Amino acid sequence: MKILKESFVGTMATIQQNKPHTRYMTFFSDEFILYTATSKKTQKVDELENNPYTHILIGYDGKGIGDDYLEIEGTVTISDDESFKEKVWNKHMASWFSGPEDPNLIILKVLPDSIRLMNNNGEEPQMIEL
Repeated sequence: MKILKESFVGTMATIQQNKPHTRYMTFFSDEFILYTATSKKTQKVDELENNPYTHILIGYDGKGIGDDYLEIEGTVTISDDESFKEKVWNKHMASWFSGPEDPNLIILKVLPDSIRLMNNNGEEPQMIEL
């Protein structure tokens, strides 16, 4: 939980033409559920409509070998629900969207299927029970 509360930027992989496609995303967590905002006009939305599974790396802060981070495999739901938009909205998103009511703004909700804690004090990877 500490990693999810303190880390906001991570990588998110989808499948594009049967190959992995990864990009940096900003995440917000509610317990183990992750949310990220995007435009409905992006490739990742098309990719997730074809295959809703993702792989996320989050927590590495670049201090060096041994930083702990999470590997999350999950299933993505695409939502334009106003309550999700309000929940995730912040002033930094104003560069891309006019506000939480912007019709192009959608929220990707990631429900973890599995989470592995990596590099935790030199220990072997640990599966997190959900």
